Amino acid sequence: MISARAGAVGDLVAGRYRLLQELGSGAMGSVWRAFDERLGRRVAVKRVLPVDEAGDLRDRVLREGRIAARLHHPHAVAVFDVVEDDGLPVLVMEYLSADSLAEVLAERGTLPPTEVAEIGAQVADALAAAHEAGIVHRDVKPGNILLSDEGAKLTDFGIAHASGDATITATGMVAGTPAYLPPETVHGRRPLPASDVYSLGATLYTAVEGTPPFGRDVENPYAVLYRIAAGELRPPRQAGPLTPVLTAMLAHDAVDRPTAEEAAAQLRAIAQGRELPVTLSLPRPRRRLLAAIAGALAVFAMIAYLVLDKSSPATPPVVAATAAPSAMDQEKAVADYYALLPGKAGEAWGRLTAQRRAQGEDAFLAYWSQVATVTASAPHADGSAVTVVLDLKLKDGTIAHEVHRIALDRLLIGTDTVLTSERTAPAAPPPPPVTVTQEVRAAAPAPVPAPAPAEVAQEADHGKKLGHDKGKH
Repeated sequence: MISARAGAVGDLVAGRYRLLQELGSGAMGSVWRAFDERLGRRVAVKRVLPVDEAGDLRDRVLREGRIAARLHHPHAVAVFDVVEDDGLPVLVMEYLSADSLAEVLAERGTLPPTEVAEIGAQVADALAAAHEAGIVHRDVKPGNILLSDEGAKLTDFGIAHASGDATITATGMVAGTPAYLPPETVHGRRPLPASDVYSLGATLYTAVEGTPPFGRDVENPYAVLYRIAAGELRPPRQAGPLTPVLTAMLAHDAVDRPTAEEAAAQLRAIAQGRELPVTLSLPRPRRRLLAAIAGALAVFAMIAYLVLDKSSPATPPVVAATAAPSAMDQEKAVADYYALLPGKAGEAWGRLTAQRRAQGEDAFLAYWSQVATVTASAPHADGSAVTVVLDLKLKDGTIAHEVHRIALDRLLIGTDTVLTSERTAPAAPPPPPVTVTQEVRAAAPAPVPAPAPAEVAQEADHGKKLGHDKGKH
């Protein structure tokens, strides 16, 4: 029997699934196009990478199979079987000849709002069915949405959490892709169905805007997490009719977001060019009120416990705090910010605090439009601020050497204080060349002098000798 720890074209898995082509790989393993020789159909086989704790791995894959098998929906990839191959589990799933939304965006950049709305409506329908079955996906992102002639399908429930199923992820480990994580997950709280709605909203925002709501810093995902926690969402610019729905789905508080079912109805209305259902309401005060009431009841319960239980001293509650960014993170945040300038000033604007943005985007973009190049060097973090040396070349030729002190708020760029500034004016242009025009006049011909009398007499005598006297022939 072929081990699930390795794979090659032609391998036979569990005695019936023939591997034909590797389609991709990820953190958990690789996905293959295969052929079910027993039923005579194409399938997708998810093989698992080896880890030290094989028992945990087996439990996780079996759990994924159990979760996905609960869900039967036209816009969710079906799981047919979970088999063991050489002691390790393998997922057998529906095969689709499809590209992921991530691949489509890599090729096309962005998609029209109505097309994005249709994709979102289909995925939201699948999420609504999943939530009804007690499943929270937890990793909705462009790479997990497949697009084919059959429409959009949600796949990969590898880190999904189902009600009543034990969480396999180790304590403190963040499961998911940073750019699409909801704020509650970033703060370490348990994901909810509303968390999937947020991640879908971030995915649709990316599809219509070309970048995730809080950036995608591959080299520094920590910065993305801080921006998500701050909740300073940059309003979409290209979403058109999608804007109110995306804003609702990306609400910072989970209670302010629509359900997956409501989001599906709203997105479908946009895709079909109809008015939004009246269920869209921003903010959602009724849910916020219910959450406030629940919180108040919890506080009263805690007070009652402390008052009534006098047998032991009260233990102060543990408050989860987000660790402050390190000096290295702060310095990198500043360096990354200036690396976007001046060419990507719009993206750099998204890294400013709300206080800085209040100064106006137009003024920010106007300033950087005058700069040809900027070089940031020697960033040094000191507390919550970073000192950095800037060398700027303006488009008019001015050279500026400045030292700035940048205040940071959770790795967002705040107050910018110029400590020193030295400017070199552009060199004066050389004077225009002087063209000397000389007027050249033609010289008058020299006069022919008249012959002297003696010369005339000599010519007359000479003529006579030749027989040229007048009248004599």
